[in-house]
Amino acid sequence: MKPIISAFEYASESAGPRPPVLLDVRWQLGGPHGRPDYEAGHIPGAVFVDLDAELAGPPGGGGRHPLPDPEEFGAVMRRAGVSRHTPVVVYDGGQGWAAARAWWLLRWTGHPDVRVLDGGLAAWDGELSSESPTPAEGDFRPEPGALPLLDAEGAAALARSGLLLDARAAERYRGDVEPIDRVGGHIPGAVSAPTSENTSGDGRFLPAEALAARFKELGTDGAPEVGVYCGSGVSGAHEVLALAVAGIPAALYAGSWSEWSADESRPVATGPDPQ
Repeated sequence: MKPIISAFEYASESAGPRPPVLLDVRWQLGGPHGRPDYEAGHIPGAVFVDLDAELAGPPGGGGRHPLPDPEEFGAVMRRAGVSRHTPVVVYDGGQGWAAARAWWLLRWTGHPDVRVLDGGLAAWDGELSSESPTPAEGDFRPEPGALPLLDAEGAAALARSGLLLDARAAERYRGDVEPIDRVGGHIPGAVSAPTSENTSGDGRFLPAEALAARFKELGTDGAPEVGVYCGSGVSGAHEVLALAVAGIPAALYAGSWSEWSADESRPVATGPDPQ
């Protein structure tokens, strides 16, 4: 099963005998809340999910967007109509980060059929709706562990033994700027791999062959394991999704730089090189 779906494919499936549950996860880092945009117009049938409140736990020692409590996440998904054996499609405003976060959480907690709408809402050329649906309660029960997950110690070890990719912008990786977290730089041994380079100008993912070639250049060939981190586990999920499109399994360090850099005892590397 491909982890992404085109707007054309979604339109066809939504009109078929087994329509997917559709989730709208519009969100911007530091930007306005996505709910007003959802209420102004969304793909018909979509249920809004709040990334900050429903796809993350309270900020703290685990970072700015720690993983939500699985049972609370499951309750949110059931209210949205998600069932174990019903396909799910997720979209956001076009950047893909928030949709990828929802995709990763659902896959990590055991849902077998989740896809991200490639290009997000901007790729949809059908009509929009301002009506908020009230779906029938789903039966999805989270079973965490279906995708690999790293903690800080695991990320540090993987940077030495395998390939740890840093999905943030290159200037944050180098430590030239750090607009959010305590200090700039990167986990020693991590390789800079901005997730923005996995998509084209319209937000759609590059073809699988192009992504595979990019990741091969970054060192995936021969790496026993691949892991990804970012600022707080959101854009990192987008890079894990890009790797999945390329056919490469990867673990996510969900706490990411916001957790790593908050502990002054952890080492910080700067500059363009991994070490």
